[in-house]
Amino acid sequence: MELPIIIVVVLFMIILLMKTARVVPQRTVFIIERLGKYSGTLEAGFHILVPFLDKVAYKHSMKEMVIDVPPQQCITKDNIAVEVDGILYMQIIDPVRASYGISNYAFASVQLAQTTMRSEIGKIELDRTFEEREKINSEIVAAVDKASEPWGLKVTRHEIKNIVPPASIKDAMEKQMRAEREKRALIAESEGDKQAKINRAEGDKQQNIALSEGEKMKRINEAEGRAQEIERVAFATAKGIREIALAINEKGGMDAVNLRIAEHYLDEFGKLAQKNNTMIIPSTLSDVSGMVGAVSKVFDSLNKNIPKQ
Repeated sequence: MELPIIIVVVLFMIILLMKTARVVPQRTVFIIERLGKYSGTLEAGFHILVPFLDKVAYKHSMKEMVIDVPPQQCITKDNIAVEVDGILYMQIIDPVRASYGISNYAFASVQLAQTTMRSEIGKIELDRTFEEREKINSEIVAAVDKASEPWGLKVTRHEIKNIVPPASIKDAMEKQMRAEREKRALIAESEGDKQAKINRAEGDKQQNIALSEGEKMKRINEAEGRAQEIERVAFATAKGIREIALAINEKGGMDAVNLRIAEHYLDEFGKLAQKNNTMIIPSTLSDVSGMVGAVSKVFDSLNKNIPKQ
């Protein structure tokens, strides 16, 4: 009889140990009730309970929770039904309130988030729902956080996952976006063509300016060259005339001039006879010396007007 008693005692001790000893994991709290009434909160670590009197009524994780908000139909301000879903992020800050303030805080938070979402979507048109996501999320967080404060919860953020309009509206929006993209493409192409024409015109302008500058420099150089040529010819002619004048003033110079004039006179008269069948012979043809003398006088008068060097 002693062995069965020992076995019973061992089993009783094991059951007693299981009822009294509790190990609470990190970031977790246990709510303890004694005889059905709240007794205390056990945080991470090893704890001993009063057997048969204390029990673990609730277990709460203090980590941030991610709760999925199911899709629901929302009506926009312009009476378009869209399907919207989201994700709610929240954390327990008071485990006692979370245990006794509400029966199911997760379900209540999701319902409140959906209600607020329907209300906010109904305030804006369909085209603005996609760009007003941040505002909608902020309003949902503010509403749920305010309502969940008595439940010991803190709502950190809310994110809208999808906004799905009806198929017909989606097709119309896709056509509108396609038309907008084509419009932007045409504008970009025209801008590129405009810039290309401007660049070509600017290039032609610069080319014409360069050609005109080159032509200008060419003409300036040619004009300077002709001016230098005329100046040098005039200088050489003047120098030759001065040399002739100096030679005439020397001894025997005038006799040489008279002889040269006579030779030219006879030579030109002979050419005239060769070119014309009819000639008018001057009466003073035989007086060559008189003609030479007349020419010499003219030459002397011109020679006197030439300045001496």
